[in-house]
Amino acid sequence: MPADKTRTEQGRLELKVKDFGPVAEARLDLRPLTVLVGPGNTGKSYLAILLYALHRFWNAEISGPRYLGTRVLRVPPDMFADAPEQAIADAAELVFRRWLDERDGKPSPTETRILPASVAKTLGEAYDERGGNLDGEVRRCFGIEESAALIRRGARGGADIAVRIHRRDGSAAGGQDFRIGARNTEFRTVVPADAKAPARIRLDDFQSLLVGALANGLSTRVGRWEQELLRAHASDLLGFLAAAVRPSVVGPLAGDAVYLPADRTGLVHAHNVMMSALIDGAARATTRPIARTAVLPGVLGDFLEDLVDLGQRPGARRRPPRDLGAGIEKTVLKGSIGVERWEAASYPRFTYRPEGWKASLSLASASSMVSELAPMVLFLRHRVEPGNLLVIEEPEAHLHPAMQVQFTREIAALVQAGVRVVAITHSEWILEELANIVSRSALSGPEEAALPAGDVGVWLFEPQERSGGSVVREIPLDESGLYPTGFEEAATALHNDWADISSRSQETS
Repeated sequence: MPADKTRTEQGRLELKVKDFGPVAEARLDLRPLTVLVGPGNTGKSYLAILLYALHRFWNAEISGPRYLGTRVLRVPPDMFADAPEQAIADAAELVFRRWLDERDGKPSPTETRILPASVAKTLGEAYDERGGNLDGEVRRCFGIEESAALIRRGARGGADIAVRIHRRDGSAAGGQDFRIGARNTEFRTVVPADAKAPARIRLDDFQSLLVGALANGLSTRVGRWEQELLRAHASDLLGFLAAAVRPSVVGPLAGDAVYLPADRTGLVHAHNVMMSALIDGAARATTRPIARTAVLPGVLGDFLEDLVDLGQRPGARRRPPRDLGAGIEKTVLKGSIGVERWEAASYPRFTYRPEGWKASLSLASASSMVSELAPMVLFLRHRVEPGNLLVIEEPEAHLHPAMQVQFTREIAALVQAGVRVVAITHSEWILEELANIVSRSALSGPEEAALPAGDVGVWLFEPQERSGGSVVREIPLDESGLYPTGFEEAATALHNDWADISSRSQETS
């Protein structure tokens, strides 16, 4: 799917946070490439994990294997059990009007319809009832028992989170409000029903399937539907509209998400050791006492689970037609990453084959750079698709500065392919190359590593002594064509120390 089409369909996402974790206040306009920078303990990972949890929550409404491309919106049987009669009648009027016009030989004036206010309210209330699921997903992703632990220390109230989806023309569409209190949480879905900017839904081919299944039992006049029949099919009617309005409510959150945590090398190697021990222990018929296992935060557990899933997925050892990980192999790793099945189980064994070699190495025998990037290559090849979110913590880990620059160009290529990326970095090399990538987009002629300024956002997390939390602000390119992140202050301090040492050395010589 072309990148432009993906971004147009999903809209723009704005995330507002107050008193969440270390963050006192933040307002981020998430771009196709969003970079988070700043000192440690200022909340960069907190917001990245929150964004990942939001993606996971909204994708819980989708069923079907990811890798088979058959995922569809799942509407629970009880989701619209108590829907008001007016909402059901308005839904029927909306869905079946075009079918009736076509049957009577009347041309359909447009392929889109405005969502009635009664239906918008019903859909919002149905989603609100599932707000507790978001609370559970947030706790799972952070690995905590009570969500109140995420309220900023010293805050008088709770933590407030707001997501807003903006249309291409800049007008607000739907979104969500999530409040974490000391004792409970509150969730509200914003389904656009404003007369000035209502939700407009596309009546696509799915409508014809729905109409064909229900039309024979319905009255021939709009407004004189059989109420019992409509009530019986309310879930189908409102479920169709829930799917149609979903892009306005969810926006980019409709895409799946992958989180690549820091210290990927250690996680992969440790998991290999644990799996070896489990496989070895399974061969011994010895009863062992049950040990209590520590619970991993969800972002780590999902990462390890997806690695295991690679060994069970059909065709995991073959490259797909569109290989998003090939660029990193070619320009950074100078070799290929492979997946083999463990002899004693279906758990995968990951390998690295340098260019020109016939044999492959295990990741344990490869460099730390290879071990660090191997999971990303595999996830991009078998897990990530255009429209998905990829969160990368410390993309610079174990990379020489020259490879950090090249890796940044590969990230830009992913964004060009339609993948949304959030990167958390402390690397001056990455930020400087990113500035070049943006500046390069203004040059005439096609450029491989170039992104327009509107597709890139760099956000600085600044600690505030008075509030005890951090404030987040966007940093645009300055007059010199760089992102003023404050990294130069450390370089200046080092230079001044060097000058002072040199001066003192000359005085004593």
